[in-house]
Amino acid sequence: MAKPRMVYDDDCGFCTWCAALGVRFGDVEPVGFAELSPDQKARLPEGWQESAHLLTDDAVYSGGAAIQGVLVRMSVVFVGAFWLLEKVPGYDRLRERLYRWAADRRDWWGRLVSRDGL
Repeated sequence: MAKPRMVYDDDCGFCTWCAALGVRFGDVEPVGFAELSPDQKARLPEGWQESAHLLTDDAVYSGGAAIQGVLVRMSVVFVGAFWLLEKVPGYDRLRERLYRWAADRRDWWGRLVSRDGL
């Protein structure tokens, strides 16, 4: 089984910083948008440039679900926290709204933390 691949916007300093954390503390391989293979691109949903993704052997997670997937690979604390959160009605919608809110402010986040390369 291949390591899950975290697909991110490698033109975004904040996104690259987040990917670096996922690689350092989690069990994922980074794949910037510019490095995607044709097979990987074919697996991504329409409008794939608008969010991060997590590619596993048998699934594709996008947006907040992708970030959650990376976080659970970083620490058992996240495993437990997300296990509980998934029991809350409406959690999936809230997770995606929070992801979109943060993603739409990447320039601002990038002023706080940014990474030029992995």
